Amino acid sequence: MRELPRELSVEELAELFEGRTAFVERLVGEPDPLVRARTLVHELPDDEKREVLDAHPAIGQRKGLSKHSAAEQGSDVDPAVIAELERLNADYESRHGFRFCVFVNRRPKTEILQVLRTRIDNPTDAELETALDELVAIAEDRWRRG
Repeated sequence: MRELPRELSVEELAELFEGRTAFVERLVGEPDPLVRARTLVHELPDDEKREVLDAHPAIGQRKGLSKHSAAEQGSDVDPAVIAELERLNADYESRHGFRFCVFVNRRPKTEILQVLRTRIDNPTDAELETALDELVAIAEDRWRRG
């Protein structure tokens, strides 16, 4: 396990956060960018918060995944579970206006379904902040695991 870095390039940050977003551009000049990410992500304008969340693939997505997302999401491909994830992801995005984001931590998709079912009815403002915390936890874990 690696310690959190004191500096990261835009390419390294884009890999950790699934794309070169305005958030990633802001983090590049920061000392201890993954530490700063914890607070900066909540200070972003709402459109930038949504942009960084929407850069992540949907849970259960099978095509176009980064190497990190593919490893984290695993190979659980039960068609019924995937169909339910697709339905709930669409419901979540319709309700909240941004992509569902959760620190999967190699948990099976059936467990993630339960998390999604619980979080879908949260108030949008609270859910946005939860999703942003999850997003940073994912990036930190990616860094530590190398």
